[in-house]
Amino acid sequence: MLNRVEPLSDAEIVRAYLEASMVPDPDGAARYMAPGTPITFTGGRLFDHPSGPSGFNAMRYRWVKKRMERFDVCPAEGETIVYSVGTLYGEWPDGTAFEGNRYVDRFVVRDGLIVKMDVWNDSAERILQQRGIVA
Repeated sequence: MLNRVEPLSDAEIVRAYLEASMVPDPDGAARYMAPGTPITFTGGRLFDHPSGPSGFNAMRYRWVKKRMERFDVCPAEGETIVYSVGTLYGEWPDGTAFEGNRYVDRFVVRDGLIVKMDVWNDSAERILQQRGIVA
């Protein structure tokens, strides 16, 4: 008898991408993306490979992880929109711990691969608050 491996659902593809990106393993994460997938990161930074956000995060955080609270799946004609919603936790470069930093990642999945990704989070607001610039 053959062991069959069921294909991943679109939400499972997104989860697998995010888990690999948190290692960080940008090349492993890239297995879930079409080549050249546009990744619009916080502040409108545009990347075309998971190594871009990983490199940016290495400058912004000592380390960072996601608590993936839910996946909202929106089927559309020929593709699926998947939102990953949750919070970030980790350490700033100075070693100060943080948690509860909200994030939303929006993915477009087509034919079993991520073809577009948009990232939003509250890190910039938290950095401004640490510096006393906003209340």
